[in-house]
Amino acid sequence: MTFTDQLAAAWQDNDSLLCVGLDPDPAKFPAHLKGRDDAIFEFCAAIVDATADLVCSFKPQIAYFAARRAEDQLEALIAHIHEKHPGIPVILDAKRGDIGSTAEQYAVEAFERFRADAVTVNPYMGRDSVEPYLAFPDKGVILLCRTSNPGGSDLQFLEANGEKVYEHVARLAAEKWNTSGQIGLVVGATFPAEIARVRAITGDMPLLVPGIGAQGGDVEATVNAGKTAKTTGLMINSSRAILYAGHGEDFADAARRAAERTRAEINLYR
Repeated sequence: MTFTDQLAAAWQDNDSLLCVGLDPDPAKFPAHLKGRDDAIFEFCAAIVDATADLVCSFKPQIAYFAARRAEDQLEALIAHIHEKHPGIPVILDAKRGDIGSTAEQYAVEAFERFRADAVTVNPYMGRDSVEPYLAFPDKGVILLCRTSNPGGSDLQFLEANGEKVYEHVARLAAEKWNTSGQIGLVVGATFPAEIARVRAITGDMPLLVPGIGAQGGDVEATVNAGKTAKTTGLMINSSRAILYAGHGEDFADAARRAAERTRAEINLYR
C-alpha cells in the first residue's frame, strides 16, 4: 500500500485524525526505565502499543534518537510498529533539505534504512531537493509549508509574485511537484487561517498539523480549517502532552488516556 492508502485506511479504521509524535527525552522517563540501554525503545514501544488503535500515524523525530546514538533503537521501533500494528503509517520527522546525490542518500536513509512510510522534507532548495524522495513512488513526502513556530513568518509570510511564500510552496506541491501523488504539507495548528488557505489551494492533500497540546494550538479551529469534505485530510500531531501524561510505571496507560481525550476532542469538530 502507498502512504496515502495507509493513511486513508487508518483515518477510517481508527476513526482518528490524531498523530502521536515520538520525541523521547530520557530525562522525562519514569524511574524504572532510567539507565537502561534500551530505554528509548522500551519507552516509545510502550506508548505505541498503548495508543495504536487511537491514531492515524506515528511520527518519530530523528534528532531525539540520533543525539543519543540511538538510531538502532529507532530502526527497531519502526520495525516494531510495522510488525505489531501493520497499516499505521510512520512519518520520519527529519526535515531533510539538500540536492543531488546527498538528497538521494537521505531518501535511502529514510525509506531503506529506517523503513519509514513518509519523511518530512524542507523544500527551500526547490524541486530537485524533493525529487529524490519521489523516486520511491509509494512513500510519503511531507513538505514544510507554514510551520507552527513564531519565526516561521520571517520567510514563509513574505510576498512572492503576488502571494505568500507558504502559499507558493503549497501551489507548487499541488500543481507541479506531486508526481507520485504522495506529497503532503506541514501546516501549524497555531495558524488556522493559513491552514484554511493551504486547504483551499491543495484540495484533499494530506496535511500534517503540529502545534496542539503543549504548543497551544486550538483544536476546533484546526479541524474546521483543515478537514476535507470527507472530514479527513489531517494528521494532527501531539507529542509531549501524550508522551509525558504520566510519570510512573503506568506511563503508557496515562498516555492512552491522554490520546483518547485528544482524539475525542478532535472528532467533536469533524
